[in-house]
Amino acid sequence: MTGELSPIDTAKFVAAKRAVEFVEDGMRIGMGTGSTAAWMVKCLGELVRDEGLKITGVPTSTRTAELARQVGIKVVSLDEARWLDLTIDGTDEFDADLCLIKGGGGALLQEKIVATASDQMIVIADPSKQVEHLGAFPLPVEVIPFGWQTTKALIEEMLVSMDVLGQSATLRMNGDAAFVTDEGNHIVDLHLTRIGNPRQMSLVLNQVPGVVENGLFIDICDVVVTGYADGRVEVLDINEGTLEEDQINFADAENMFADI
Repeated sequence: MTGELSPIDTAKFVAAKRAVEFVEDGMRIGMGTGSTAAWMVKCLGELVRDEGLKITGVPTSTRTAELARQVGIKVVSLDEARWLDLTIDGTDEFDADLCLIKGGGGALLQEKIVATASDQMIVIADPSKQVEHLGAFPLPVEVIPFGWQTTKALIEEMLVSMDVLGQSATLRMNGDAAFVTDEGNHIVDLHLTRIGNPRQMSLVLNQVPGVVENGLFIDICDVVVTGYADGRVEVLDINEGTLEEDQINFADAENMFADI
């Protein structure tokens, strides 16, 4: 099986494997969306099946909910869980302060709500996600469909006064139609190249009429687990100020991970 894993998939797998070590019996877990988070859901399912781990999962998208049920994880809504012990999710970018850009999979609104309703947020990533400055990855902004072109124009006007290198905005598409989120909204992707002040950007964006939420996660992430192709993992804890290195044995990766 290990010969079939690409270096990037190996990095994602070992990061997910290390991250689920934070999970304890009886916890209520927020489960992220995206290719890296899918590895985490599969790893949790393995613990539920093989070790009898009892957890309750709150998914951040219909895709994650379906996968969680397939691997035997009990799924409830956030309203049912009310508060979570831990959220584990992927990211599109993270910087040294553990500020994130998320939303490449289109689930940023539910992901941010779930993450902020948790005692702790752990992010799993491969090395390509770490950046000196956020912004190379397009920043997703969720907007309501009504008047989205006006909202987009207002965002572009606002960007002129922001500390960014790029100022273009595009409506995310799904084939020939506009992409629709689980909440029935659209996403406008901002191509900024570099965001000089992520905190200011997040605050100003959310003041634009028609904007529901943006993909900047500021002061939300506590730990980043970075996986490498050789099985190494680094665990950076922003609160403790620690960086630990570990080695994950991925030789026993099963065929259950092959379809991620």
